[in-house]
Amino acid sequence: METMLAFFTDVSWSPYVVGIGIGILSWLSFLISGKPIATSTTFARAGGMIEQMIKGEKVAERAYYKKIKLQINWQWMLVLGVVIGSFLSAILSGDFKVGVWVPSLWVSAFGDSAFLRVIVAIAGGIILGFGARFAGGCTSGHGISGTLQLAVSSWISAIFFFIGGIITAHIIFYFIA
Repeated sequence: METMLAFFTDVSWSPYVVGIGIGILSWLSFLISGKPIATSTTFARAGGMIEQMIKGEKVAERAYYKKIKLQINWQWMLVLGVVIGSFLSAILSGDFKVGVWVPSLWVSAFGDSAFLRVIVAIAGGIILGFGARFAGGCTSGHGISGTLQLAVSSWISAIFFFIGGIITAHIIFYFIA
């Protein structure tokens, strides 16, 4: 039993174990909800709900928001679970550090400005969000759920996720740094 609990205190886990876990989670998602794992629509819904609080109920009448339905659903719980689970994992592994805003790799390439790091992270998140909505899904929706269903569009998306990530990493850390 003690060995089983020690697994949860590891800083990094085997990608094979994590892959099996994601596969089981995907299977349970289809079994219980009849829906694939996906997260990017949650952020679009959140944006719509914030807009609705500011501009009123007429926002929900937009075609896109009618399509995705501005509601808190199981995807919200998945996103919330990822955030809480990540926090608990960092605490249990002893890897959580308060005030570490700038990773050492970033410092060596761009300096130790926390403000710059936060601005770049926010800009990257916004670009990623637009890309996910433009592609009709994120790495969870296409890369996990779509590929396990053998959807051609998801396989194409997943291939380009990797290509885009590799090119971006090379641009950032070889040409700029």
